[in-house]
Amino acid sequence: MANQKLTPLQEVEAQRRAAAEAKANKVPRAFTDEQKATRKERVVKAKDALTRSVGMKGDHVAGARKALKKYLQNLNEPNQPDDARFEMLIEAPFKAPPKKRDNSRGF
Repeated sequence: MANQKLTPLQEVEAQRRAAAEAKANKVPRAFTDEQKATRKERVVKAKDALTRSVGMKGDHVAGARKALKKYLQNLNEPNQPDDARFEMLIEAPFKAPPKKRDNSRGF
């Protein structure tokens, strides 16, 4: 009987039960005071960068603002950027990307 193929309804029900069981057995994460302070500081910096970059123009600004918004949306994810990457994320709207060099010499 274990080799029988499940109907789509049975598959959905099995997935729902597995998800409910996983949720019931979930261990809550505990953050230290240092992690909480770092997180609050980063949120303040990210929100400040978003507010300061509101009126800026440039192709790079929209992508940088989108990345900051995504960072704020995904604060509860376990994989957070390290300090150097976060600083780069904060400064992105204010730094214009280097212009591409044109190698044509006009011949």
